[in-house]
Amino acid sequence: MTVDTRIPAVSSLAQNQLPRATTPVLLVLSLAAGAGLSAALGFSWAWFAVFFIVLFAVVNTTVSGVVEGRRKATDKLVTTLVYTAFGLALIPLISVSWSVVDNGLERFGADFLTTSMRNVTGLNDQQAVDGEAEFIGGAYHALLGTFLITGLATLISVPIGLLTSIYLVEYGRGRLARAITFFVDVMTGIPSIVAGLFAAALFAVLFGVGTRNGFAGAVALSVLMIPVVVRSSEEMLRIVPNELREAAYALGVPKWRTIVRVVVPTAISGIASGVTLAIARVVGETAPLIVTAGFTSSINSNPFSEWMMSLPAYVYSQAMRPLSGSVPEPSFDRAWAAALTLVLIVMLLNLIARLIARLFSPKTGR
Repeated sequence: MTVDTRIPAVSSLAQNQLPRATTPVLLVLSLAAGAGLSAALGFSWAWFAVFFIVLFAVVNTTVSGVVEGRRKATDKLVTTLVYTAFGLALIPLISVSWSVVDNGLERFGADFLTTSMRNVTGLNDQQAVDGEAEFIGGAYHALLGTFLITGLATLISVPIGLLTSIYLVEYGRGRLARAITFFVDVMTGIPSIVAGLFAAALFAVLFGVGTRNGFAGAVALSVLMIPVVVRSSEEMLRIVPNELREAAYALGVPKWRTIVRVVVPTAISGIASGVTLAIARVVGETAPLIVTAGFTSSINSNPFSEWMMSLPAYVYSQAMRPLSGSVPEPSFDRAWAAALTLVLIVMLLNLIARLIARLFSPKTGR
């Protein structure tokens, strides 16, 4: 019996491989070279980032091309560009987050969230700056107004958006369905101020010129919410397998009951997430609420009567119209604290959307 003693050929994919430590070493060298070049021009973080990225991309791609070939070099170049784009996208996010936290954390607290601007004047701010009194004035009335207005907008938008998406997926055919889809797409891109002007004009016709209240603001926000709810719900309903519908029909279940008992429960996770994200999308809208709900320094718990403050309008009013022109710092501090509150609300809504998606998602395990 003859034994084959030949050494098997090494696969071409395993040949000409750079050591694993090559990329980290080139990364450190590029960092050092970028810092040196930037220091030669008078150190700047912007120039340092530019020099580092360019040097690392060129050196890493060149070394890989010489040793590993063109395919590997192209892969590393594209990988570097992707990570660079990711880092650039993070810069404004981190910058905004840091600015809001750094400027708003000092004034943010229980006192800020539980008091309003009732009877707060520029004299109070002047006395607080001079050390003769404590800083007063909070955003409770704006926080309450935001919750009431957004809640009403949700009650208006969710039924309309969900029923519209059910019609488009389950019943819609022909010109009417195409027209609805077209107008939903148009509504998705309209500026928010247009929604505010529409609601203001509608209430002016129905109840008189100058009518401003929380419900008008809710109508304006619902104009912005409805297309988002329709689009997200429509996509979730379309991914429900047709086999589930056909199985229900085979058992003699009517179509409406199939939709209520089979289709919607299957897609409820995505629908709930889409609704929550739609709320997060409109909770920070400023322009529609300025022209529909107005400004007030008092607590108003009735959205159908009188002007109602909201957090976005509160930030605008404190930043653009300080109570004391000579001492604007207290108003700016309140604006930053309200902005931090708004950011926390949006973050909480996004976390709730993820939690809903996880809790209500269909269980596929056995």
